Amino acid sequence: MQITTRSRVAAVAIAGTLALAGCGSDNNTTSETTSGGATTASSGATSAGSETTSASTDCPSGTLNAEGSSAQKNAFEEVVAAYNEKCADVTINYNPSGSGTGIKQFNAGQVDFAGSDSALKTEEKDGVIEVDAAKKRCNSDAWNLPMVVGPISVAYNLPGVDTLVLTPEVISGIFQGEITKWSDEKIAALNKDAKLPDTEIKPFFRSDESGTTDNFTKYLKAAGGDSWKADPGKVWTGKGEGKEKSSGVSDAVKTTEGGVTYVEWSYAKDNGLAMAQIDNGSGPVELTAEAVGKFIAAAKADGTGNDLRLKLDYATKEAGAYPIGLVTYEIVCSKNADASKQAMVKSFLSFFATPETQSSLEELGYAPLPADVQTKVAAAVEALS
Repeated sequence: MQITTRSRVAAVAIAGTLALAGCGSDNNTTSETTSGGATTASSGATSAGSETTSASTDCPSGTLNAEGSSAQKNAFEEVVAAYNEKCADVTINYNPSGSGTGIKQFNAGQVDFAGSDSALKTEEKDGVIEVDAAKKRCNSDAWNLPMVVGPISVAYNLPGVDTLVLTPEVISGIFQGEITKWSDEKIAALNKDAKLPDTEIKPFFRSDESGTTDNFTKYLKAAGGDSWKADPGKVWTGKGEGKEKSSGVSDAVKTTEGGVTYVEWSYAKDNGLAMAQIDNGSGPVELTAEAVGKFIAAAKADGTGNDLRLKLDYATKEAGAYPIGLVTYEIVCSKNADASKQAMVKSFLSFFATPETQSSLEELGYAPLPADVQTKVAAAVEALS
């Protein structure tokens, strides 16, 4: 586990800025997920199935299992570590297997909640409507709770080119194999002061079913119009070489001159990758937390009640807004027959949604939820029963 802001977030926890859910025991009826790069984070936690009470009367005790988005992995680990400074008797296992797998595991009852970079689908795919499957699993409505804002960078490895401007049309051409050299005239026209080499472009994409892919292709379709020919989705339909998870594509670009990929800001920062400025029509915009915040703040509510799905405007031409990003949702049962599990879910997600915790994630490469969204998420978590 990489802990870079643990002390900062822990201070928030120790200060007691949050009224946590009441105590409860854990029957641990779900299986622990530990394969595929799973994270187990605890500090003196009780063992699974334990009936003991937490040392703190404000905290529950037991084990939670979650799975899904690799985009939120770094943020999730950091928050778990800070949360365990407050609530030592809760063990939280997270398997960053990808959004698609996380939803499938949640709907199958294998995990207590899922992380997904796109909300549950309301239309049928492969014979399944995710919203309906989740409702059947929960025996109640499942809610999409936005928790982590993950800007998506277009990261590249091109020595000597520190500044690179791209448009959605050019990005589409690169990832569809239509633009194959970094010296291509379409790239050169956007970067007149850059010395672009005649290096082959080597695109890398997520080979696993990915919410990052879903959001990136939604951006290309919305902002690039006819230049992106396929429908958006979690499964990649463009060209390039596939690598598994966010770590796979970022590692590939880091070690490949001429490489380019779409990957969360946190992974690009961790790997020291150069990132393109994006021009949606109002001038180049560098990826910063402030620029992404402008993009997320313009999102429209797309759910009802405490189902807080958002509709992002990828085609925005607002000056200074960085237009490629995703929101990772924690997908939860609105009602849970296992009161001890729900107490832990409420306690942890309440901590996750605080302004202090959200702002602490910025240095990891995430952007805080806008204040009005934070307020709605906090209210929705409190309404879990």
